[in-house]
Amino acid sequence: MMDFTDELKQFSKKAQKMVKVISTEEATKTSLVLPFFRILGYDVFNPLEFVPEYTADVGIKKGEKIDYAILQDERPVILIEVKSCNQPLVLDGPISQLFRYYGTTSAKLAILTNGIIYRFYTDLQEKNRMDLTPFMEFDLFDIKENILPDLKRFGKASLDVDSITSVASDLKYTMQIKDYLKKQSVEPTREFLSPIIRKMYKSAQTATVVERFKLLYIKSFNEFINELMNEKFQSAIAGSKTPDVVEEENTPPSQASEEEAEYITTAEETEAFTIIKTLVYHIIHPSRLSLRDTKNYIRIIVDGKVTNWLCLLYLNSGKKWLCFPGKGREMERYQIESNMDLYKNSHHIVRFAEKFRDKATIV
Repeated sequence: MMDFTDELKQFSKKAQKMVKVISTEEATKTSLVLPFFRILGYDVFNPLEFVPEYTADVGIKKGEKIDYAILQDERPVILIEVKSCNQPLVLDGPISQLFRYYGTTSAKLAILTNGIIYRFYTDLQEKNRMDLTPFMEFDLFDIKENILPDLKRFGKASLDVDSITSVASDLKYTMQIKDYLKKQSVEPTREFLSPIIRKMYKSAQTATVVERFKLLYIKSFNEFINELMNEKFQSAIAGSKTPDVVEEENTPPSQASEEEAEYITTAEETEAFTIIKTLVYHIIHPSRLSLRDTKNYIRIIVDGKVTNWLCLLYLNSGKKWLCFPGKGREMERYQIESNMDLYKNSHHIVRFAEKFRDKATIV
């Protein structure tokens, strides 16, 4: 039996072939949208949990229909509006229609989709009034593994509306930050470059100077990404060799016997490593940190010594944990929902990073 990720990727390949012959909204629902929600675990033919043509009366207008509603305890919790797969999702008719429906029911989540792009909304800015900006977006034809844990939150087996809305703000800002950085990596604005130039160049920021730093920034950013990917590759190679270093007694017994070999570091684990390097960069230079992979967890180590570990991250099981060295063979543990929770636990990460502080580091 395939897991969620494999099933989704297989459906993505199939959908990319089907979309060439799908030309209507109804065909989009049948061939793309319903199979997608079946992968999320819903019985799409059971009107007790997945209701087509759900009535959402708006003001004096009666009989208004939303394409689908997902129910929990006989109450709508998610509204879904579908458009044809050959119709782009733009900020006009489709979203205004969903915007009208939102707030007329008990649903706190809304999804706008054309069967390929799925945009997720809630009411972060004003209660019972749907935001015009989604807090998450999923592209079936460009599956990014780091978003899959958050997408799984919408699955029938794990659907918890309160949990989703509690992290929606972080997801929204994360998406916007990534979008902003992506644009700046291609065409950095003067506003973006100005503080960078000011940090390194003391003379006037003439048009010529800005243009020069613009090219330098693009070159530097691309080199940084390439170096990061190479670091991931090198970590995978290092992880294929059994370390000959003896663990210290503060390594948990279950980890001491685990070989750090023959495991591929996932995108989620790489993202966690990047976040931790960012959180402690003012204490430990990133070049001193490396990642070691095992079957159950990743270990963030300092100066290439397995015994010098900053933290362990369990990200591949049902419950995710952030762990630090404790007394004896015990560990200090904190449960996390996703990599975003690493920011919430940054004070713990920084506290343990102090043990390895660079003497030359300027805070």
